[in-house]
Amino acid sequence: MKILHTADWHLGHRLHENSQLEEQTLFLKWIENYINDEKIDVLLISGDIFDSASPSNQSMKMYYNFLMKLKGTACKSVIITGGNHDSAGILNAPKELLEALSIKVVGKATENMKDEVFEIDINNEKVIIAAVPYLRDGDIRRAVAGESFENLTDKYKTALINHYQAAAEQCKSINTNNAPVIAMGHLFAVGGTISDSEQNIYVGTLGHIGAADFPMYFDYIALGHLHRPQVIGGNEKVRYSGSPNILSFSEVNYDKKVLVLTVEDNEITNVKDAVVPCFRNFYRITGTMTECMEQFPNLISNSYELTPWVEIMLKENHSINTDALKKEAEKYSFEILKIALKKQQTNIGIEELLKNTKSIKELLPRDVFKLKCKEMGVNLDEKPQVLDAFNEILQAVKNQ
Repeated sequence: MKILHTADWHLGHRLHENSQLEEQTLFLKWIENYINDEKIDVLLISGDIFDSASPSNQSMKMYYNFLMKLKGTACKSVIITGGNHDSAGILNAPKELLEALSIKVVGKATENMKDEVFEIDINNEKVIIAAVPYLRDGDIRRAVAGESFENLTDKYKTALINHYQAAAEQCKSINTNNAPVIAMGHLFAVGGTISDSEQNIYVGTLGHIGAADFPMYFDYIALGHLHRPQVIGGNEKVRYSGSPNILSFSEVNYDKKVLVLTVEDNEITNVKDAVVPCFRNFYRITGTMTECMEQFPNLISNSYELTPWVEIMLKENHSINTDALKKEAEKYSFEILKIALKKQQTNIGIEELLKNTKSIKELLPRDVFKLKCKEMGVNLDEKPQVLDAFNEILQAVKNQ
């Protein structure tokens, strides 16, 4: 049996307000072909199918068209879990219909752990899957009025660990043939490396868990949320597949991947990665205006012929007119998405920041909050609970 682990598709994502529909369409076609060519039996998607809790009709169509096309491939079973970007209601709405296509969906934590655990039997091989979605605080922990922030985070972490322990116990109760057991998850595991496109999905840092916090009973833990493919805590069985497409310019210096597990004789005998093609070239260049313009001839497209996207970090000690740079760029077939000064004032205010920004949508809410705190003289290093409270409110709003 061959199992493919992927996550963080973020269908509908826009980079600096530019649609990534083209490369996302190419990825869906690529993974469909890969599943067929490599004879993948099971597909696991560990959360963040969509970039927004209110995905566009276009994003929904891409998702359902892909699932329908899987019926024509080697894939015999699909398990999808919700991420922090996903709407549990939207993912769960067609779950009974999708089950007819051998597609299991767990959009949010269930009332009965049996509904998060599945036994898959293919090619005389069995595997048990604990399909744990992104666990929101309200889904797994009963709030207590007036409890302190420290108690909240400590109880949340305990509830998180207990949920995985309960999932392991449920897997054990149905695992009569000593089959391999795989857990799915969408969370931040301590020791993981993040990129600019990820959000802190838990309140503070106390809610984060490490590789050692997962039950030893699991033979592999298929994680989503962090966009760089990586092993956590040196434990080869706890892995992030990473996102298949570049979602920020901070992700340009490493390969995007999916992970493939092979199950033979009741064991996971091999875990290998497969590099996802780079469907669009992204460039991050640094230097003075003159040095950056000298690099323009090298900013070319690849065989997929999508327009290259460029971020420019100018090494200048003061504000500078970039009209000459933009005019020079018009001679080439790339598009500049962002120009920023590498040496900016450290105490820039919100009003000044907005003057140099095309749209407030380019700013991360947490960055705006930090700037406002700085303007008001609030030291977040001394009062980290203020930022933690903001993160909690922000996540609650995003999940509405």
